[in-house]
Amino acid sequence: MDINLITIKKASEILGVSTQTLRRWDESGRLVSVRGKNNYRYYKKEDINEYIKNNLKDIFKMAKNWTLNKEGTEPQSDFYCKDIYIFKARADKLERELNKTKATKEMYALVGSIVGEIGNNSFDHNLGNWPDIRGIFFAYDLTKRIVILADRGQGILATLKKVKPELNNHLDALKTAFTEIISGRAPEARGNGLKFVKKMVMTYNLNLFFQTGDAILNIYKKNKKLEIKQSTVNFHGCLALIQY
Repeated sequence: MDINLITIKKASEILGVSTQTLRRWDESGRLVSVRGKNNYRYYKKEDINEYIKNNLKDIFKMAKNWTLNKEGTEPQSDFYCKDIYIFKARADKLERELNKTKATKEMYALVGSIVGEIGNNSFDHNLGNWPDIRGIFFAYDLTKRIVILADRGQGILATLKKVKPELNNHLDALKTAFTEIISGRAPEARGNGLKFVKKMVMTYNLNLFFQTGDAILNIYKKNKKLEIKQSTVNFHGCLALIQY
């Protein structure tokens, strides 16, 4: 098979939609496939990349579906940081781009520090223990003023149980990570970092969505309250959406 072509299954994983949806898009002309042997659908990598660039509204959905996939696969290369060095380079690029824009110039360091804490936690606390795909999904949209980070790591519950064994569910672990100081020892540093994130989000009127396992946390700038609730879906790892 041509190395510039990918299967419909791989395309569905990258875009975070079902293969049935891709077939409908093909028939409607929204995203056209290339037919191979036995009339199988394949997609040009360049067409997938172009679609993503022109449909940034789907990035959060892509990140979420990536965390939910039963089988781990590397995400779209534009959003994949397989190691901390790539992540830091792209986080620095985000700060530079924010600093160039008048509307976000004053908060580039703030957003950068929040992104850095969440991303660094993913690498620091899954080092050598990634369940399947190492690294993180990291994307942002300067127009919509959003940043998305996700990983398929162990999740906060598994991390904090090492220093607080009595934790037995994701809700309690998420609350602990954002509100309680246990110690300065690793691996609890993940929680300490998230308490810093909470403080910055509340102080500077940002919105934050954060999910780990089946627990969801929301902080809304309109009321500056921390809300934690149970989700109907469950996955290992973490997913965050920052709105600045």
